[in-house]
Amino acid sequence: MKKIIQITSYCLLLFLAVGCQDDDNTLEQILVPQNLEVTMDVTEDGSGNVTFTATADNAVTYRFAFPDGTTAVAPSGVYTKRFTRTGLNTYQVTVMAYGQGGVNSSRLVEVTVESDFSDPEAIELLTGGGSKTWYWAANEPNHLGVGPNNDDATQNYFWAYFSFTEPFALANIPAATCAYDDEFIFSTTTGEDLTYEYDNNGASFFNRSYASVVNGQSPDDSCYEFDTSGERAVSLAPSESVVAAERKRGTTMTISNEGFVGYYIGTNEYEILSLTENRMLLRAVQGNDQGLAWYIILTAEKPVQGSGPQAEEDDFPNLVWSDEFDTNGAPDPANWTYDLGNGQAGWGNNEVQYYTDRSENVLVEDGVLKITAQRESYMGFDFTSARLKSEGLQEFTFGRYEIRAKLPEGVGTWPAIWMLGADYQTNAWPGAGEIDIMEHVGRNQNEVLSTLHFPGNSGANAISEATMVETVSSEFHVYAAEWTETQIRFYVDDELYHIFQNDETKPFDKDFFMILNVAMGGNLGGAVDASFSQSAMEVDYVRIYQRD
Repeated sequence: MKKIIQITSYCLLLFLAVGCQDDDNTLEQILVPQNLEVTMDVTEDGSGNVTFTATADNAVTYRFAFPDGTTAVAPSGVYTKRFTRTGLNTYQVTVMAYGQGGVNSSRLVEVTVESDFSDPEAIELLTGGGSKTWYWAANEPNHLGVGPNNDDATQNYFWAYFSFTEPFALANIPAATCAYDDEFIFSTTTGEDLTYEYDNNGASFFNRSYASVVNGQSPDDSCYEFDTSGERAVSLAPSESVVAAERKRGTTMTISNEGFVGYYIGTNEYEILSLTENRMLLRAVQGNDQGLAWYIILTAEKPVQGSGPQAEEDDFPNLVWSDEFDTNGAPDPANWTYDLGNGQAGWGNNEVQYYTDRSENVLVEDGVLKITAQRESYMGFDFTSARLKSEGLQEFTFGRYEIRAKLPEGVGTWPAIWMLGADYQTNAWPGAGEIDIMEHVGRNQNEVLSTLHFPGNSGANAISEATMVETVSSEFHVYAAEWTETQIRFYVDDELYHIFQNDETKPFDKDFFMILNVAMGGNLGGAVDASFSQSAMEVDYVRIYQRD
């Protein structure tokens, strides 16, 4: 349901300048916008959305000023605003019509709109119930990332020019050294209001596309002196981005007065993908390039260079289990069993394949296990594949897990090498814990992910890192995880790229079993390319080593 409100205002003359001219000169006529009309289309679904449409004679652009401190310029006169204060509220909005030379007429209008969205947990986590300071998570790889504006909700994209994949990457770029001085302060006085202060110590990091904002001359992203002082209002609203609901928190924050978080990209709207007491992942679409989405990781504990997580030295000399896949035929039943079918809601991920134990989908041949996903009509599904697991057969706690594999290719493929807590049937996911040693998404060829899921950090909030491996589908690589009481470390070809701090509060202190599968489509895999026929994950061996 919508209701339309129309308000008409006759011109408000602000000025008319007349200069002394020689008799031969002509006086340019400046026309003040007149007959300003404002229509408000109020959506009565609890979203808080109001579409303003302003028209006026002689107007070339329009400006809206809202009571939360935000403003919007709309050359067409049409602008949609989401009012986020919970309940039924009346707001006063100033609408201005601008003509040539800056003359304008204005109108104060009132609109009553209802919003039923609230995220008190986000306010509590952002502010700690009062005031809380956040910093760049400089010690994390990929703390600043960029990628296409699609439904991939990870910060694992990066711009190789800046080598953002490394911790403290910006500290090594002279033009970007100001970034890590930033402090982002969120505050509340009532538990419902939310304000933001950005202390940039005098300079902010600017995307090259916006150097003109500060009269900058650098052709690259650079630091510029910029005044960010003052408290700004923050409004929270439901997320309407292309990111799938299960991969985001569902909350977007808008900072008034063109406020921004650390890196100027021409927007004041940030989607909160994940938020915990000490870590926040934000996503923002670049203002003048709707095809680019940026990812920023913040932390509530200021990182100090060289003080981030360091890899512990552990020795795992004992091979306690392996499968070398030396016998042709079906996989060894002493090591592997199967998940069959499509599970519940596509194994909880809306996957589109049907898992089988047929040789067409799973076969040991020439010393290699082959898990083949293929397009075929089978049991009402358009794709088949296989999912092997060592559940009830080979289960272990701690150790080095090492798998040598070559991955399938094709948009829509989603191979994974992962582990699940053996108590998952009585300790529902994510309570049992999940360790993803390797995931690969076909549409992001050569990007390898490692991820951990556990209570408070699962789905879109999971702890994930990425690394680029240029030949994942043409060559074998060794994917490994070293799992101890205090750390879980992830490697590709013995190159460490992800350290997770483990402790007794997390479910990674008990038996887990191994899973090897190739999924198709789903929440992470995305749409399957129409040209996809078949592709296989080949596994040379699986080996588990433990301490003495």
